[in-house]
Amino acid sequence: MDIFKKLDISKTDLGKYREAVHGYLTFPQLEGEIGPVMKFHGEDMIIWSLNNYLGLANHPDVRKADADAAAEYGMAYPMGARMMSGQTKFHEQLEQELATFVGKETGYLLNYGYQGMVSIIDSLVDRKDVIVYDSDSHACILDGARLHMGKRFVYQHNNMESLDKQLQHATKYVEQSGGGILLITEGVFGMEGDLGNIKAIVDFKQKYEFRLLIDDAHGFGTMGKTGAGTAEHFGVQDGVDIYFGTFAKSMAGIGGFVASTKEVINYLAYTMRSQIFAKSLPMPMVKGALKRLEIIRNSSEQRDKLWNVVNKLQKALRDKGFNLGVSESPVTPVFFDGDAALISEVIRDLRSNYKIFCSGVVYPVIPKGKIMLRLIPTAMHTDEHIEKTLEAFSHVAENLKNGKYQVTEMHNYQK
Repeated sequence: MDIFKKLDISKTDLGKYREAVHGYLTFPQLEGEIGPVMKFHGEDMIIWSLNNYLGLANHPDVRKADADAAAEYGMAYPMGARMMSGQTKFHEQLEQELATFVGKETGYLLNYGYQGMVSIIDSLVDRKDVIVYDSDSHACILDGARLHMGKRFVYQHNNMESLDKQLQHATKYVEQSGGGILLITEGVFGMEGDLGNIKAIVDFKQKYEFRLLIDDAHGFGTMGKTGAGTAEHFGVQDGVDIYFGTFAKSMAGIGGFVASTKEVINYLAYTMRSQIFAKSLPMPMVKGALKRLEIIRNSSEQRDKLWNVVNKLQKALRDKGFNLGVSESPVTPVFFDGDAALISEVIRDLRSNYKIFCSGVVYPVIPKGKIMLRLIPTAMHTDEHIEKTLEAFSHVAENLKNGKYQVTEMHNYQK
C-alpha cells in the first residue's frame, strides 16, 4: 500500500473537522503587536491565550536588544551546532547566568524547549533505569518517556500516596536491574495551573533514592520571590537535581535551558542528540535572552504587575461564583458545566459577540460534562480587560444554564 493513502484525511472525521475550523478554532491568525489586545479576523480582541506573562515581548529594552543583535550579527551567526562551530562566549554567558539565577552550578542552552526535554530524558536514562512521572505531565515529558527502552511508572496526578507506591515498585525494579530512578514532574501544570507537589516529592528523598527533574516552563520568571521558579516558591531549590526552563513563556522568545551540576551538564552537552545535531541558537536570540534575564533578575516590576492582574482576575471570577479549580499560578482555568460538543459555540460566541479570545478545553483533557476556558493573564492586561471578560463569562454561564447553545452539526467557520 502507498503510505500516502492513509494521509488523505479529507473524508475522515478529522478531515471534516479541519475543513470546518481551520483558521478559527485551530491555527488562528492573530495580528498586530503582541499584547492584551490584538486583531483576529480584522477585529480587536482581548487576548487571554498568549504566555507573554511578563509582557517582555514588546518591552522597549528587549526590542532594542533583539534589533541591535540582529543588526550586528544577522540571524545566521553562529553557523553550525554548538559542538562543531556554534559556540560563542555569549552562549556560555547566558547559560551560566541562567544556572546561577535558578541556584544551580551550570547550565546548557536548548534550541527548543520541547525537543530539549525529550532529549534530556533520552540522555539521562538507559534500559536499566526507571522513569517515574506525573500522569498530567506535558507531552514533551511523555514523548521523552516513550523513547525510554526500560521500565517506567506513572503516578496519579499530584497524589503522593500513588507516588509512594510507584517509587516502591521502581526501587524493587532497580535493585534487580542495577539502574537508577529518574522522577519527573512539572513546577506549574500549564493546563489547570496547579503546582507540582515539589516539597513533598523532595521529602521522599529521605525514603527513596532517586533524582528529580523539574519541567518549570510556566514557573520560570513567574513563581518564587525572585522569579527563579516553583522550587524557589516552595523553598526546595537544593532538592531539585535538574532544572528545566523555557524561553517561550516569561522570556517571550525561543529556546530553553537545563541547569544542574557540572558533571550532569557536561554529560548532557555531549549526549543530547537534539542539540548535537542541530544548529546553535542564533545570536539575536541569545543576546535578547540576556536582556530578558537581566530584567527578570534585577527588578520585580513586571512580575508584580503580573500578579496584580492575576489576583484581581482570579478574585473577581471567584467572587462571581466561577470554579477555577486548584490553580495557584497565573494560569487561570474557568470550569463550566456543559456538553463538550458545545465548546465551538461557546468560543464563537465569545469571539463574535464579546471580542474575547481564549482557549477552550474539553474531555478527555478534563472530565466529561465540563467545559474549561483557559485564561493566561499577563502584566499588560488592565482592569477594563478583566471587567469585559467577567461580563462575557457571566453571559456564557447563563447561556449554558439556559440551553442557548445547541449541539448541532459543526459550524463551518470558513463560510
